[in-house]
Amino acid sequence: MKENNHTEFKRSFSDAVIESLVAFANAKGGTVFIGLDNSGNPLKNFKIGNESLQNWVNEIKNKTQPSIISEASIIQIKGFDVASFTVFEFPVKPVAFRGRYFKRINNSNHLLSAMEIADLSLKSLQISWDSYEKYGKTISDLDLEKVSRFVEKVNETGRFILDGVLFENLEKLKLVNGNAITNAAWLLFSKENIDYNIHLGRFKTSSYIIDDKMLNGTLFEMVEECMKYIISHIKVAFEIKGMPTKRTEIFEYPLPALRELVLNALIHRDYLSPVDVQIKIFDNKIDFFNPGTLFGSLTVADLKKDNYQAYARNKLIAEAFYLTGDIEKYGSGFLRIRKEIKSYSTMELNFAEIPNGFLSSLNYEEQKISTNIAREDVRYDRYEGVSEGLIDGSSHNFDLIMNGIEKNIVNLKNDEGVSEGVNKLLSLISSYPGRRLPFFTEKMKVPSKTIERWLKILRDKNYIIFIGASRNGGYFKTDY
Repeated sequence: MKENNHTEFKRSFSDAVIESLVAFANAKGGTVFIGLDNSGNPLKNFKIGNESLQNWVNEIKNKTQPSIISEASIIQIKGFDVASFTVFEFPVKPVAFRGRYFKRINNSNHLLSAMEIADLSLKSLQISWDSYEKYGKTISDLDLEKVSRFVEKVNETGRFILDGVLFENLEKLKLVNGNAITNAAWLLFSKENIDYNIHLGRFKTSSYIIDDKMLNGTLFEMVEECMKYIISHIKVAFEIKGMPTKRTEIFEYPLPALRELVLNALIHRDYLSPVDVQIKIFDNKIDFFNPGTLFGSLTVADLKKDNYQAYARNKLIAEAFYLTGDIEKYGSGFLRIRKEIKSYSTMELNFAEIPNGFLSSLNYEEQKISTNIAREDVRYDRYEGVSEGLIDGSSHNFDLIMNGIEKNIVNLKNDEGVSEGVNKLLSLISSYPGRRLPFFTEKMKVPSKTIERWLKILRDKNYIIFIGASRNGGYFKTDY
């Protein structure tokens, strides 16, 4: 027998025993054995008086709020008397000992913070923070147009029919009560910015920030704004084939998976915490952080399975996004992400609980830059047509995503539309890979406008590719 999240050993009865019993009551229950050393061996000189057991039960009852009554008994371990005190998970939590709250985590007692106390209380009452009334706000603070769009989308999805007057529909969903509105209604339909920010950034390293942005708005709006920002900072390949020409976009990350992670960060965050949701885009990964650890009894190990049981921290918010079709049934988000990334051979989904929050990431395995990633009939570009900086410092093995795309090899020398100057420029790029416009202008003694035109011809025909950020990247010849 060893100490764990349900078992504790004590040499004698003291306040430490009551603290452990409170921690067990606020978790999944447990037993404290009195008369054992730290290894679980009985103490030969431990004695239990005739009235000791009942006196200890009374002391536990008097020093806890609400009072807990443990099951007490005397048992034999290796021929010696040991006192056993057992408590079960308390139905109304949290239980306090002298005004302090503890919870059993592994083999130790964890002192709860103010936010953890509030969270535990909401869980035990089976209500969520977002169902509480938003202090100082009424239905006049909600945007009617946003409410109307929500109702239309719910009816289009068909998961629920809202056919009443606008605010009667919100009452039906328990988002408003008369003139009062819930925290959920405020976050979903507010006229003004809500009390929570989303911080997004494009990072070269953890300390080198290329771009950052702070977003604030209602949750439905923020999902779309987050997606726009992320898409503007990731790469996209265009598969071109067929007659007439057909172009298919292939993004560096599967967009449905990114959307699931954004939704997860906003819907399941702890809104009792003032910390911002943070989304960080690196060369080879995207991190999503939301305040608040996993809710209920859900664990990181559970999330790695395909049949985990989900718990909604913010029930009304989750239900609103379900009714609009933005999320499917609870507990299927990480399953869908895993399915989406299967076609991205070097991509991984990682997640972990960290202090004060939950961190999930989509990341590529590290690999050296490939200089022939445009060898197939594919053109790489940024989402909104940025002309340079097409592929930044790490290719993330992105070329492997392009496997199976039909090749279209062209011989430059037989192309009558390419001038002698363009041929010379291509030769220079082959001899001096990674150089930029000023270098070729100086070498060829030709105006920069002419070089730009020739570069465009070569790039349009996929004979060259620009690799790197717009300020420090350069041109490379492809294996056309």
